[in-house]
Amino acid sequence: MNAISPEAAVGRVVLLTTSHRVAPGLLSWPAWQVLHEADRVLCADGAHPQLPYLREAGIPVEETAPTAEEIVDACAGGRTVVVVATGEGEPALTDGLARLAGSGRVRMPELELLPASYDLPGARLLDLVQVMDRIRVECPWSSRQTHAGLAKYGIEEAYELVEAIEEGDRGELREELGDVLLQVVFHARIAEEHTEEPFSVDDVAGGIVAKLIHRHPHVFGDETAETPEDVKEHWLRTKAIEKRRESVTDGVPLGQPALALAAKLASRVRTAGLSVPLPTGEGIGYELLRLAARAEAEGVDPEAALRAAARAYRDTIRSAEGLRG
Repeated sequence: MNAISPEAAVGRVVLLTTSHRVAPGLLSWPAWQVLHEADRVLCADGAHPQLPYLREAGIPVEETAPTAEEIVDACAGGRTVVVVATGEGEPALTDGLARLAGSGRVRMPELELLPASYDLPGARLLDLVQVMDRIRVECPWSSRQTHAGLAKYGIEEAYELVEAIEEGDRGELREELGDVLLQVVFHARIAEEHTEEPFSVDDVAGGIVAKLIHRHPHVFGDETAETPEDVKEHWLRTKAIEKRRESVTDGVPLGQPALALAAKLASRVRTAGLSVPLPTGEGIGYELLRLAARAEAEGVDPEAALRAAARAYRDTIRSAEGLRG
């Protein structure tokens, strides 16, 4: 075989992509290897967050936006050119290289896409925090909202989430989960501005992480749990120690829907092993209380059961009106 002369070697173009959701400088080992071995490293964005770290590692970076033709010429002789992609991914350059390759008139270098950093699960939450920061500052409506003013939306979004779950609509479920998540991030952003007791979304996340770890000693500790009942026992025991409650009714929000409230109280009584008779009285309220307690004892959510019956009633009404669905 005849050896290929250095002049005839086509070279290589490496498009290096990074995630803005990962701290600059935290690149994969293959990325660092190709950067150190490259003949030229180019970047069109002089403010690219990776540039200070590349230069600190001794990698010279040229701040330039070459055309596809210039890139091909730079690779002549078997040279490797690395292009550190901007956030848009260099569409003009890649489109130009594709046109050259399609023309058949140019001997193209090898083209390689090398992700230098990857998003971790949950990374898009960082985008949500950034978007919320900007909206809070620049949106005339959002910048004036308070915890109290947003409270009603939290309730509405929670109900819409429950409806999506009960309807079994996966697309709607994903959207409503996003709406509920927005409420959390929005309130946390407002909380940052409190003059005396500020906290951030990181504090919120840190608090629930600590709580989950503490209340799951069978996962993060030495205790064991073989059944869901064991898990619930662990949860209630640690929760009781944390809250130091005097009554099993402490912590039950009285503002929740009445059926859910009645079922929750019945659940607390049953779980605590107490023998507390239902209050006697006349009227629909006491009848509903007895039904809610019975539903809870049988493992039925009375709120969900009544909603299902109400939806069936709605469909019957629409059918009587000659309407569909």
